[in-house]
Amino acid sequence: MKMTKYLLKSTITGALGGLLFGFDTAVIAGTTQQLTVVYQLTSFTLGLTVAIGLVGTVVGAMSAGVVGQRIGGREALRILAVLYTISALGCALAWNWPALMVFRFIGGLGVGGSSVLGPVYIAELAPPKWRGRLVGMFQINIVVGILLAYLSNYLISLAHLGTLQWRWQLGVAAIPSLLFLVMLYGIPRSSRWLVTKNRTDEALDVLKMMGSPDSEAELREIMDSIHLERGMAAEPLFKRNYRLPIFLAVTIGMFNQLSGINAILYYSNFIFAAAGFSQVSGALQTVLIGAMNLIATLLGMSLIDKLGRKTLLLVGSIGTALCLSGVAAVFFTHSHLNALVWLLVAYIFFFAISQGAVIWVYIAEVFPNRVRDKGQSLGSSSHWVMNALISFIFPILAKSSGGTPFAFFAAMMVLQFFVVLFVYPETKGISLEQLQRKLGII
Repeated sequence: MKMTKYLLKSTITGALGGLLFGFDTAVIAGTTQQLTVVYQLTSFTLGLTVAIGLVGTVVGAMSAGVVGQRIGGREALRILAVLYTISALGCALAWNWPALMVFRFIGGLGVGGSSVLGPVYIAELAPPKWRGRLVGMFQINIVVGILLAYLSNYLISLAHLGTLQWRWQLGVAAIPSLLFLVMLYGIPRSSRWLVTKNRTDEALDVLKMMGSPDSEAELREIMDSIHLERGMAAEPLFKRNYRLPIFLAVTIGMFNQLSGINAILYYSNFIFAAAGFSQVSGALQTVLIGAMNLIATLLGMSLIDKLGRKTLLLVGSIGTALCLSGVAAVFFTHSHLNALVWLLVAYIFFFAISQGAVIWVYIAEVFPNRVRDKGQSLGSSSHWVMNALISFIFPILAKSSGGTPFAFFAAMMVLQFFVVLFVYPETKGISLEQLQRKLGII
């Protein structure tokens, strides 16, 4: 089976939502210190400024699955691209703090929605042999977006724009948002979604475009699966036979944030400032972290279909726990501050090859077609709810004791190791329909 240009183009476009996701996630890190001064933010209101975007992601993640099922993933992603653009321009032109909060919330809707619809769209197009790597393109784009945000923040900080600096840092996201919107007009609908709408001729054409070795046989398998789903159309997500997929999706989403990843990404400049680095120096250190994030994610993507999802999660649990323990020790003892950046770089490496590479692939795989969008929304929502809570609480806890949050994150990674070891099944190399049988939900 060959990689066709249509499959590649559709994957890149679907995954570009991840770039906007990553950019929006990380760009706030460069603005926290200036926003604190401009709007006279306390630890509480700073946490709220960061967390309001995450409230939007929860709403976006919870509602995107329903919208995607109704109008199709491609059309829903177009709506999200418009929301991204409005958010970027609105944040740049915000006339007061409440206006900034509104536009950050709108951006959050785009982030949460794309975290659900992007991976599902790619998973439904990708052949089993390449599904892990192709869905993993979404995660690669997230870390590319994070690196671009850090690099953009650093370069804009060198321009010495004064009180306009944060406006440029937030507003530049409009450029990739508009690119995403344009590219979404050059990709097909999902073949599985077309079958649900009885548009089987179009679905067959899409399967051929994607390079299916036996498109008619694959279409029949999808139709049989959809037919079974229709017989169970009234079936809710929260049923006993879905308890394992629900547990897997919710816990992998929660553990992703209990690792402390987004607290570190959002407050990286804040963390380095607490350790004594200057603003420009701290911005440069975040670029180093972003670069390692990209390198390690690419490594994780190359291994995900070889070593498997479970193995990567186990390795990452051990590595992140050790690195986070080291960061906590630096803040508790106020010594070896030069080791901080290297501990965080190592932490990013272990996170990116494990949780970073696996989460969106895994959530997109473990649910059957009939509830996949709902299941993806549930797993993504657990991720974003935990993200919002941690991001809001982190500056408050870090202010009283810099090491406490990192000690907590380390303990959570130890817990993750044992949960993955004893509960998580391996999903590599299995078609979505076969995986349903393995999990006992078909």
